[in-house]
Amino acid sequence: MSGLCGAAEEKAGSRQRLQVKVHEYKENQDVADVSQRLVLEKTAKVCLVPFSLSDYKPDAFKLPKSLLDKNSNHEAACKTYKKTEIKKTFREILTPKMKATTSSRTESTLQKSSLDVHTENHKQHMSTSDTGLLSVEMEDSQDGDSDEDTSGLDDFSGLSPYERKRLKNISENANFFASLQLSESAARFREMIKKRQPSESRRKKPKKRENGIGCRRSMRLLNVDPLGVSLPETPTQPTVVEDENPLLPPGPLEMTPENRDDNSELLKGFLQTWAEVNKTSSKNNEKELSSIKSYKDNLSGMVISEDTVCKVTKGSVFSMALHPSEIRTLVAAGARSGQVGLWDLTHQPKEDGVYVFQPHSQPVSCLYFSPANPAHILSLSYDGTLRCGDFSKAVFEEVYRNEGSSLSSFDFLAEEASTLIVGHWDGSMSLVDRRTPGTSHEKLITSSLSKIRTVHVHPVHRQYFITAGLRDVHIYDARHLNPKGSQPLISLSEHTKSIASAYFSPLTGNRVVTTCADCKLRIFDSSCISSQIPLLTTIRHNTNTGRWLTRFRAVWDPKQEDCVIVGSMAYPRQVEIFHETGKRVHSFLGGECLVSVCSINAMHPTRYILAGGNSSGKIHVFKN
Repeated sequence: MSGLCGAAEEKAGSRQRLQVKVHEYKENQDVADVSQRLVLEKTAKVCLVPFSLSDYKPDAFKLPKSLLDKNSNHEAACKTYKKTEIKKTFREILTPKMKATTSSRTESTLQKSSLDVHTENHKQHMSTSDTGLLSVEMEDSQDGDSDEDTSGLDDFSGLSPYERKRLKNISENANFFASLQLSESAARFREMIKKRQPSESRRKKPKKRENGIGCRRSMRLLNVDPLGVSLPETPTQPTVVEDENPLLPPGPLEMTPENRDDNSELLKGFLQTWAEVNKTSSKNNEKELSSIKSYKDNLSGMVISEDTVCKVTKGSVFSMALHPSEIRTLVAAGARSGQVGLWDLTHQPKEDGVYVFQPHSQPVSCLYFSPANPAHILSLSYDGTLRCGDFSKAVFEEVYRNEGSSLSSFDFLAEEASTLIVGHWDGSMSLVDRRTPGTSHEKLITSSLSKIRTVHVHPVHRQYFITAGLRDVHIYDARHLNPKGSQPLISLSEHTKSIASAYFSPLTGNRVVTTCADCKLRIFDSSCISSQIPLLTTIRHNTNTGRWLTRFRAVWDPKQEDCVIVGSMAYPRQVEIFHETGKRVHSFLGGECLVSVCSINAMHPTRYILAGGNSSGKIHVFKN
């Protein structure tokens, strides 16, 4: 029994000892929790300093193995571990490298991250008792560091250690940037940029040697003989400067084509065709105007094709005329290069029907078939000459020559084409009579115009003619022209820019159409020539052709004198016809056959045939 009692007592004692150990273990756990909370509280108190996580090293918090060994004496280890070593370790880790101006929100975020890292590190490598001891040491070291680092901020003794540390960092950063002297450097750079000037690109002229010995020179070129005596000067002959466009010799010129070889038989046959169709009908003068409806129907039947497009001259077309023949379609064009091209559309292939002649050396600005003899074609040029091409004789006879002036335009004063009025670019005018011998003018008249671009005679009252000047349009009476200066009967001064042309209507002369650079076509009532000619219609039309295109010149349709024909800058390329009321009657569209601007246009007097010339020397023909 005693044995049983002893065993029971031994079991009860072991149970008591086990409970004591359990209580001790719980107490130790509570102590560990309290120490851990103490570590967190004290760490939160001393670690409110921003630092970079990139500089964090997990091994920095590891203590010597003697401190981590459970069998060693913790108290002895803590006493032997120097306080300065712990200070040094934590100072190296927690040295602030962030900017001093970091916001409080960023600082708190970094603080929380650092606390989490410290807690995890301590859980892995330190026991609970070691953590308690280390927390005490950290508190002491931080207190020591705070007192040491903020010794210069005694005036802010009321602030927390974190605020004092923050102010110190701000002041240190400010002193550092002040030592760099960035503002002074920027000011110096600004002064250097202002004072800097662009380098001179001019080459420095070499200095002339006054007393030095120059290079050897030829005594013959210096006009000095070997003895040093100057020789008499020899008369120097004037140097002749070759003109790009020399005047052609006076007198008649043979019709020699420039685009073909010398084949007299073909040329004779070609010219004979032009000479034989000289008889035309005069029904157009007695014909009444057709209605606009029938006129539109006839215009809509006019088409263009590849066979009716051909390059005739070299360079821009400056003038154009349609032969009045009712049998053949014959077109003549005057070019910038001084050429006169003749094209017979009945020939196939079309290149065989083109002949180009050179009767002038400068642009041909005006071209007419003679109303008395259509076998004669008269051409006027800037070179100061006016010639008549006679197809029956195959020559270009000289009608008028004035080498001292540049000619711009002409027209026939008499129906038989015996007398002409010629306009000059300098504003003067000439009266020429073809019946008198010689090639000079009968009378030279000065006018108030600084320039004359076009001259046109009234179709009924042929003593009147109209001139287009720089800004004004004048109507003169040929019977009262004074060589010393003639005053116009009527002046039309409604234009605001330079005028390109002015023409009477072809049958009655009751209308005048002008083309101006202000993008307007103006139609005047000239039925009663008096001191006032009223303006009837103003048509908005783009006339800005630019430098490389020939200027537009609106002309009347000889068959329908209340309609005018003018080129267009619109897309697709076209030629337009307007009524005197300002309404657009028709637009000639050519598609792929008409891809350029036709500045100069002419309509056949009796047939529905329209010819237009462009800046490349091409002729476009619309016909039924």
